[in-house]
Amino acid sequence: MVWSVLSAGKIIPAAERAEVYLPLLKDKKVALVVNHSSLVGKSHLLDHLLKHHIKVQIIFAPEHGFRGKADAGAHIKNSKDRQTGLPIISLYGKHKKPTKADLKGIDLILYDIQDVGVRFYTYLSTLHYIMEAGAEQHIPVIVLDRPNPNGHYIDGPILHKKYRSFVGLHPVPVVYGMTIGEYAKMINGERWLKGGKRAKLTVIPLANYTHQSVYSLLVKPSPNLPNDRAVLLYPSLAFFEGTVISAGRGTKKPFQLYGAPRYQVKKFAFVPKSRLGAQYPKFKGKRCYGVDLSKIEMKKERAKQQLNLGYLKDAYANTPDKKGFFLNGKFFDKLAGTDQLRKQIRSGASEKMIRKSWEKDLERFRKIRKKYLLYP
Repeated sequence: MVWSVLSAGKIIPAAERAEVYLPLLKDKKVALVVNHSSLVGKSHLLDHLLKHHIKVQIIFAPEHGFRGKADAGAHIKNSKDRQTGLPIISLYGKHKKPTKADLKGIDLILYDIQDVGVRFYTYLSTLHYIMEAGAEQHIPVIVLDRPNPNGHYIDGPILHKKYRSFVGLHPVPVVYGMTIGEYAKMINGERWLKGGKRAKLTVIPLANYTHQSVYSLLVKPSPNLPNDRAVLLYPSLAFFEGTVISAGRGTKKPFQLYGAPRYQVKKFAFVPKSRLGAQYPKFKGKRCYGVDLSKIEMKKERAKQQLNLGYLKDAYANTPDKKGFFLNGKFFDKLAGTDQLRKQIRSGASEKMIRKSWEKDLERFRKIRKKYLLYP
């Protein structure tokens, strides 16, 4: 089920369209899937719902936790919200999917988390498991849609089933050009949930949004994406997480620079330190050399509408130990969704050749994607 999409004017996130979704929550026992990005204006969605006497029973939190301050990959304990006393259950680590016991007495699951439009951003996997739990327990799921800051293009290799993991569950490209609501529809429609089940899904759409809309995020979607530039560069620089190269975690410019102690060009230097959201960054306390991207022209970078493979190729060329560049290769391949990209970089394939190898898969994906779009 999808409600009407308004047109013309300021972009309005679904969470701010209370008149549309509050009637659906009335007299229901609600489970929230939220984090710090789940805002209605300056108020948290939880507070907004309680103000309107909605019966919120439990909070499920994704990677980085309810307040969005934990390191990537950090174990987050279950807890209680200090203000309301509501239980908070972490959906990260071994407990990725709500259990039957977690959902006992729940009438409806409400999901509202800011996405950045990249396959290996784990909020997508949390969405998948929430929908799967809802389908299995016959509990409806409502998704409050939000703008995708990388929704203006589609690019990258398609994930192959062999490389399926929590940083990539579905056969989609690295950048898929859909909002979280559209993506939820695709998960359902393509029957990607366990056993081919389908959730009883309702998407509350954005108002005044198109896929070419430029949208500046109101808060960091996660600790190491502090601004629009980092969000724009993230799809290209996150590949470095599976290599010997730092993408800037532990600096004031995460995902806006890259380098390593042995990077061969010495024009730019940085030293990663322990910081909130990056307590144990790669090369902590070591002087690194590399490339500063914090002053790139945003409009020009956005206009390319593609991943920038030049950063990956440059880092590989400037790393003396080519053999160890991809660490053991496993995590890089999970991020890429295939082992082909790693092999192409090693072989010295041109960016043009690499892109050509994606063309047929991307064309097939565009046809699938088209069925689930809510916005032009």
